[in-house]
Amino acid sequence: MMKVVLAYSGGLDTSIILKWLIEEYDAEVIAYTADVGQGEEVEEARVKALKTGAVEAITEDLREEFVGEYVFPALRANAVYEWYYLLGTSLARPVISKGMVRVAEAMGADAIAHGATGKGNDQVRFELSAYALKPDIRVIAPWREWSLKGRADLVAYAKERGIPIPVTPERPYSIDANMLHISYEGGVLEDPWVAPPKEMFLMTTAPEDAPDEPEWVTITYSQGDPVAVNGEELIPTDLLMRMNEIGGKHGIGRVDIVENRFVGMKSRGVYETPGGTILHHAHKAVESITLDREVAHLRDELVPRYAEMVYNGFWFAPEREALQAFMDNIQSRVSGEARLKLYKGQVTVEGRRSDRFALYDQATVTFEEDDVYDQADAAGFIRLQGLRLRTLAEHRLGEGE
Repeated sequence: MMKVVLAYSGGLDTSIILKWLIEEYDAEVIAYTADVGQGEEVEEARVKALKTGAVEAITEDLREEFVGEYVFPALRANAVYEWYYLLGTSLARPVISKGMVRVAEAMGADAIAHGATGKGNDQVRFELSAYALKPDIRVIAPWREWSLKGRADLVAYAKERGIPIPVTPERPYSIDANMLHISYEGGVLEDPWVAPPKEMFLMTTAPEDAPDEPEWVTITYSQGDPVAVNGEELIPTDLLMRMNEIGGKHGIGRVDIVENRFVGMKSRGVYETPGGTILHHAHKAVESITLDREVAHLRDELVPRYAEMVYNGFWFAPEREALQAFMDNIQSRVSGEARLKLYKGQVTVEGRRSDRFALYDQATVTFEEDDVYDQADAAGFIRLQGLRLRTLAEHRLGEGE
């Protein structure tokens, strides 16, 4: 019999796919559920997979690997897709793919399978990651093969075979959760004019219902990575969880966007990224006083390219790895502290310092009397900067423009 490792979440799609692989491929299905911080769903998925017909159900705790080797590198790069999206789902797919390939090799599987649709980005992310790690891997993508056309067909298929389905009238949208964020799409959210249901959000309090008193948090950085919160040193997973808790309480990190998918269509996505949003602002604050201007500006030009690579599924591609090397190299100076105010959905930087690497010099920038900067020097600087403008203006005046 064919042996297939299925990326299994326990949701509607993968529950149907598990049964479909057994029926259509006469396959032994090994359900693989990676724990990237989705909570109780991991054990629930394992139990459900066995009940649905999997010969084996494997769960693997990838939380430390996910945060340390995927989330933190992206945060060091200030990676944001289309200026809003902190790439929570995009970063989880390569670590899950790596786990699937690892299990497939250990179990002697003939193929791997996933539940991503033929319209989405995840099919690209799963498969590009798998091919980069194991060039001869076979990938089965049921959404590109079967005759089922949409969610209604899947629900009917599940009812015919007695498969429990998680989509209900009370939650008519798709959810994907990990330690960095929760994403919501589909169903009632497909109309970009319709506001998300207030009860939909799981990680964050509605900003209007958040505490009436602000909270201040100080985050310590070492070479571009956060290492402590309010003076308490924490390992990456604990630090992110702490920031999720604090940020969620204050309604931080909600984003509602229409994004451009890699496959060519626009898609509406709603995201909650409380801890990641705070860390993104804190990191930029420490960088603002430790990075050289031209280095910072060059990095900022490359951020959209880096984010696009991750979003499109090229985490294991040489171009992303090359850019990561540059991003990490300049982080050697990014050590210090940022103090932030959290209040009703807003993150405000109120302080930043670095005892060792600060390039900010108060003696130079002060508006008071100083003996460091000769203001008269600015006249020559401005005359030279204005030379080409004056030359062009003279020509235009001579030509009667």
